[in-house]
Amino acid sequence: MLIAQAEVLITSPGRNFVTLRIRTADGVVGYGDATLNGRELAVATYLSEHIVPLLLGRDAHLIEDTWQLLYRGVYWRRGPVTMAAIAAVDTALWDIKAKVAGMPLYQLLGGRSRVSCRVYGHASGRDNEELFDSIRAHMARGFRAIRVQTAIPGQDSTYGVASSSAAAAGSDARYDYEPARRVPLPIEERWDTRAYLRHMPGVFEAVRNEFGPELPLLHDTHHRLTPIQAAKLGKDLEPYDLFWLEDVTPAENQEALRLVRRHTTTPLAIGEIFNTIWDYQTLISEQLIDYVRSAITHAGGVTGLKRIFEYAAMYQIKSGVHGPTDISPVGLAAAVHLGIALHNFGIQEYMPHSADTHAVFRPTYSFVDGGLMPGEEPGLGIDYDDALAGSFPYQPAYLPVNRLLDGTVHDW
Repeated sequence: MLIAQAEVLITSPGRNFVTLRIRTADGVVGYGDATLNGRELAVATYLSEHIVPLLLGRDAHLIEDTWQLLYRGVYWRRGPVTMAAIAAVDTALWDIKAKVAGMPLYQLLGGRSRVSCRVYGHASGRDNEELFDSIRAHMARGFRAIRVQTAIPGQDSTYGVASSSAAAAGSDARYDYEPARRVPLPIEERWDTRAYLRHMPGVFEAVRNEFGPELPLLHDTHHRLTPIQAAKLGKDLEPYDLFWLEDVTPAENQEALRLVRRHTTTPLAIGEIFNTIWDYQTLISEQLIDYVRSAITHAGGVTGLKRIFEYAAMYQIKSGVHGPTDISPVGLAAAVHLGIALHNFGIQEYMPHSADTHAVFRPTYSFVDGGLMPGEEPGLGIDYDDALAGSFPYQPAYLPVNRLLDGTVHDW
């Protein structure tokens, strides 16, 4: 099972994806997702110039040893570029191992712990009526849990809302479908924290009045609040029984979550920009969060993310894997295989990819009655159409930049 070839594949069927394809000497192929939104070529170069030469001739079955080689052996550890590259290698090797075993990946991870992975969808609107329409549309498509994002009065654009200034920059994509824009320079958005804090409790009151107490509701603050502001929002939203409040404050300062936790019982989800277990050490050991948000693609692959979740399980913290469209079908398929096997699974973020993306990657997972189910084919259940992928060349794209009303660069 020696590795004979490793290729870095770049395609852009609506948005950019970086995929690693590993082929063994006897022809078994595995795929891994290496997409880092807005910095895709950094990972592609790291893979092609630094990692691929290390893989050729190695035994594809040595997943843990290869993970440690790529993490410890390069001296410069962690970071999103390194961990996305390691994730791609790790996921591709798991794909190969499962194919050789003749079973879907989840069987190698311990078998099913549930029938399907419950997911949540993204609803948004410029006002309550538009938001209600979006929620109804998601429910009609089968979603049973909904993330709620809404425009803030007086602001031209708001994160996660379909209609925004970003949509006027020459793209026909919904803003909450893919925020990275194909523009020469990043779009700049404006942010007013006080207006946001005044507005959001009324939005959730209206949503609960319209849809009742049973619908699980989620909300993403996207790192924009100070710890005391985050504590206030969590407390103000307690009457509306959120499933979780996500990324309330930049969590690189893990101790900040102690203050938030003291002031609110609203469940907290954090971690989509984290990429190793070390980023979570305090958050998990002190039970300062309720859901881990990292993605397989950004946290060192199946091996890296499984390690994080097993640590979290000791503290009754559950999974909430990052899964918008900047995770390719390869990364999403791996997340579903891991999620179906995890004991401490919580929920999976799910934004359906475009038809062009599905045509390139040919995923076999399925969305049924509010949940994702892995395919039963050996491996991840992903293929790759080289000819079609080649018809979608890479196009530079940037995530927006956020500024406060006085012009100060703020967290986006």
